[in-house]
Amino acid sequence: MKFKELDAQMRVFETAHDYCVLRGLYIIARLDGRGFTRLTKKIHQFVAPYDERFRDYMLETGEYLMTSGFKVIYGYTQSDELSLLFALEENTFNRKLRKLNSVLAGEASAKFSLLLGDIASFDCRISQLPSIDKVVDYFRWRQEDAHRNALNSHCYWCLRREGKNVNQATNLMSGLSVAEKNELLFQRGINFNDLPLWHKRGVGLYWEEYEKLGYNPLTGENVPAIRRGIRHDLELPMKDKYSEFVLELVGKSWRHFS
Repeated sequence: MKFKELDAQMRVFETAHDYCVLRGLYIIARLDGRGFTRLTKKIHQFVAPYDERFRDYMLETGEYLMTSGFKVIYGYTQSDELSLLFALEENTFNRKLRKLNSVLAGEASAKFSLLLGDIASFDCRISQLPSIDKVVDYFRWRQEDAHRNALNSHCYWCLRREGKNVNQATNLMSGLSVAEKNELLFQRGINFNDLPLWHKRGVGLYWEEYEKLGYNPLTGENVPAIRRGIRHDLELPMKDKYSEFVLELVGKSWRHFS
């Protein structure tokens, strides 16, 4: 059998289940660290429950993905997860799901591994959202999850530092209300409201323009120039103000990617 015939015959088995995100749907990719609890708490022993070095590794990974050929409007990270909102006109890989999932997971894994100096891996899943309202709901959902995780993590690690083992700390927290968890922290000298905002709300990555002086070799003068860069926002708004914030980013995106 000639190569062209064999290639055509076998290629079908690779592409028979190729699915593409339909035009007009928003794409959000969510990447999650695989086995990161063991990697970050036992092997590399980052500070628990929140470590600035780990946070910065996640931010650098997110910025790398946002500057590697994809049209990403907004990145959001909390804990060991990273969400990326693509521009509506994103057409990389013809919007094939298997390509988006595999390339994003592979590149995130490679970047984070280089930063960590050890093997780290991410999985990736794609949400296909029909409207901007659902995009806002998605990021409200992830931020609410960040808030819940922050309260639980601080309570859990307070108990662990007191000498409780995994089961004891978990059992002591089981069934506690939000108010009771806040009280648990308060009795140990921690006011949850005073913790850094990025613990409770996550961190955003988005494009912004800034003015920078540049040199004009024709005139010999320093002249202002507009540059674009990615901002790491550690003080995101919350609730309705966060919804407005996400809407504004999407509204501005046409200028950046047109």
